[in-house]
Amino acid sequence: MSKKDPAKELGPLVILAKQGDTEAFGKIYDILVKPVYRYIYYRVDKHIAEDLTEETFLKVWQNLTKYKAGKHPFSAWVFKIAHNLICDHYRKNEASFEMDENIADTKLDASPSHQINIKLNEVRLKRAIKQLPENYQQIIVLKYINEEENAVIAKVIGKSEGAVRTLQFRALEKLRGLLEEKREDF
Repeated sequence: MSKKDPAKELGPLVILAKQGDTEAFGKIYDILVKPVYRYIYYRVDKHIAEDLTEETFLKVWQNLTKYKAGKHPFSAWVFKIAHNLICDHYRKNEASFEMDENIADTKLDASPSHQINIKLNEVRLKRAIKQLPENYQQIIVLKYINEEENAVIAKVIGKSEGAVRTLQFRALEKLRGLLEEKREDF
């Protein structure tokens, strides 16, 4: 089964939404809400992630007329808004870096030991990602959790695709080191 190209789906919807079509914007929301939430979730507390996701789409709606098609993919523009909200959140709450470890497990049919292992791995991954420098966090979440193309990531972080590949390698190496270090702690 081939993956739909969201850029092709989003293009016509963005045009309609810019004209005030709320149904088209609802479809945009349906396409992007999960990737945007995942992008935010791995960077902040779970409850804050929900709020920032809502705020991201509110800002997208409010500023939709400012989006210029062709300059960069619409999804990159949305992720940039989410990124700016994350930065604003941390600027406002510099002392609040606690992490919510209540990660929901949707695999209800899994054995209890399997559920515990999954949750522990998610907690370890989230902790490790949050220890990475800001640009590495962005790369890991966008590339490996949201499965974005390097071209989109390049637009979001304002670097070339070559720089994105280099940052991906460095981010993975750093993440691998953090995860191996954490494995020894358990």
